[in-house]
Amino acid sequence: MAVQDRRVRRTRRALHDALIELVLERGYERVTVQDILDRADVGRSTFYAHFRDKEALLLTSFDDMREQLRSGIDAAPDRPAALLFEHAYEHQRVYRALANRQGGALVIRHLHKLLTEVLRTQSTDGDLPADVVAEFHASGIIGLLGWWIEHDFRHDPEWLVSVYRRLAAPTMTR
Repeated sequence: MAVQDRRVRRTRRALHDALIELVLERGYERVTVQDILDRADVGRSTFYAHFRDKEALLLTSFDDMREQLRSGIDAAPDRPAALLFEHAYEHQRVYRALANRQGGALVIRHLHKLLTEVLRTQSTDGDLPADVVAEFHASGIIGLLGWWIEHDFRHDPEWLVSVYRRLAAPTMTR
């Protein structure tokens, strides 16, 4: 069983790496499943055993982020922002590739949805609906992330978290 798990992980990693390399070269919209198969040296049936399409392959890259956000939410009100900024900083190549191309809208929508789901679980002071507060924070975090990518990750994640805290502090009640 462990051998199969290792093969599955290797195959999924090869497909993911192929997608990222191709997006960097051509842009998300110009990459086909066949391009990914050729680059990863994987058969079509193997690809479809793991993913329904290239969008599903792309979005699985963010599954770990979802778990990190969910597990870190109780640490501090700004933890989702810190986790996302740290993830982006550690994976700059991927974020540059995906946020600055046609596929960026898909990634941004996915990250926005992920953040609002996680942030909605935070309690507020009761004056504002949790979904409104979650939307505000998710939009702000995504906006800062986009600015940061456009400015080539000019500052470290801690600086960006500090900026986020200062901007969002009035609504960060527990």
